[in-house]
Amino acid sequence: MSRYCPFRLSILLTVSAAGLALLLPASVLALHAQTAPQQAAQQAALSDSAKTESKAERKPAETTSPQPAPSAAANPAVPKGVTGKAIEKVKEVAKSASDIFNRVPCLPPKGGSKSMGSLPRVASKLVAGLPVVIVAFGSSSTQGYGATSPDFNYPNRLAAQLRRQYPTASISVVNAGKGGEDAPEMMKRLETSVLDMHPDLVIWQVGTNAVLRNLDPAETAKLVEEGIGRIQAAGADVVLIDPQYSPRVNEHAESAGKMMSLLNKVAELRKVGVFPRFAVMKDWHEKQAIPIENFVISDGLHMSDWGYACFAQLLGDDIIKSVGQIKLGVAVPADVRAYRPM
Repeated sequence: MSRYCPFRLSILLTVSAAGLALLLPASVLALHAQTAPQQAAQQAALSDSAKTESKAERKPAETTSPQPAPSAAANPAVPKGVTGKAIEKVKEVAKSASDIFNRVPCLPPKGGSKSMGSLPRVASKLVAGLPVVIVAFGSSSTQGYGATSPDFNYPNRLAAQLRRQYPTASISVVNAGKGGEDAPEMMKRLETSVLDMHPDLVIWQVGTNAVLRNLDPAETAKLVEEGIGRIQAAGADVVLIDPQYSPRVNEHAESAGKMMSLLNKVAELRKVGVFPRFAVMKDWHEKQAIPIENFVISDGLHMSDWGYACFAQLLGDDIIKSVGQIKLGVAVPADVRAYRPM
């Protein structure tokens, strides 16, 4: 007869729990964390001003990039059931990075294409073989709210595309997006978040939160013009990104229209390009017949993995095209107000 020993049983249970934890990859734990607790963390991270705006873009919570899951051959002890299903989910998320456009192709709008104008600073740096620094400045759709992984936000997707195009160049894309902000808050951190990075190109996404909060579009345009002047004085190229086409923004159609019109006027005055995000996304839905839920998540505002990926792809295509024209000596007008990816 063996004697019952509570102390020995406690040790066995502790070892078993520790062993099971070791079998769970970090990416599984990260995926598990992206549920209700993550949503609570996102709410807590918002600034007091953002909390009062029920329809403002929200700040995304920290996420963890999926890591490759161990194979069954490498770790035959991994049990089936809940753990096995979680590992399969990790594999699916990682795989979606490569096949995202196989499900829905990323096609540019047809017709009405305009050049984005010149990017002399970026082009000269690439020609000289010098490092290029790009700062993506904006709010939560720049920071990446709605993406299932930081790898899938638009600045990271853009960086990957540009590095593939220029494999010998040193290209950095700094994500300076902060959820819940618009021009007033962004101007307060323009120096530290943008100019201190010594950028060669600033991609400034602005205007959505101003529309959702019913702020005066003229005041936003005034601040953006001031900010562009400071960025240009530092020697950087500038491209503006207007609000997104989404159900929440469309509820404020008149304000959104005024915002886009004024941003285009500022761009004309300061001789910078505007990526017409609203028009591009509208084309996806109305002309390419892509359901809104394919590129906007369930909150009716922020973009999905596919939306961020296609947005980054089209923006990157035009950056590459503009730089290529300058490198070849093609005369590119510098006073173009807006452009549409082709």
